Amino acid sequence: MFDKLLSTRIDNFISPDFSILLLRVTAAGLIMTHGFPKLMRILDGNLGFADPLGIGPELSLILVMFAEFICAIFVLIGLGTRIALIPLLFNMLVIVFVAHSGDPFGDKELPLFFFAAFLVLFFTGGGKYSLDHKLFGSGRN
Repeated sequence: MFDKLLSTRIDNFISPDFSILLLRVTAAGLIMTHGFPKLMRILDGNLGFADPLGIGPELSLILVMFAEFICAIFVLIGLGTRIALIPLLFNMLVIVFVAHSGDPFGDKELPLFFFAAFLVLFFTGGGKYSLDHKLFGSGRN
């Protein structure tokens, strides 16, 4: 038993593709809990929001909601995974280095953790248990 726990082989304990699925579903599902309230605000007509990039609060809110909800859905199901991760990665960088640049490190831990998870998924792609794999095969993953 300890041999498996101490092994450095990636496939000795559990399938790497299952690990990617778990990370993809968890990270996307959790970020959607931040994006859904923003979607509801837009639908309610409440477009007040921060403007960290100087593009206007309305457009900032729409772009953040797009990343945190719409792109997260694509990551969750594994469709266009790497493309959908680009707005999420950018969003996390803006949160850390622009919107909360003067805040203590503790306030940046969650977006940094999301950034790390999304970056790993960007490197791995959607994995075997994704629509990307189903539609485009393993050669384009």
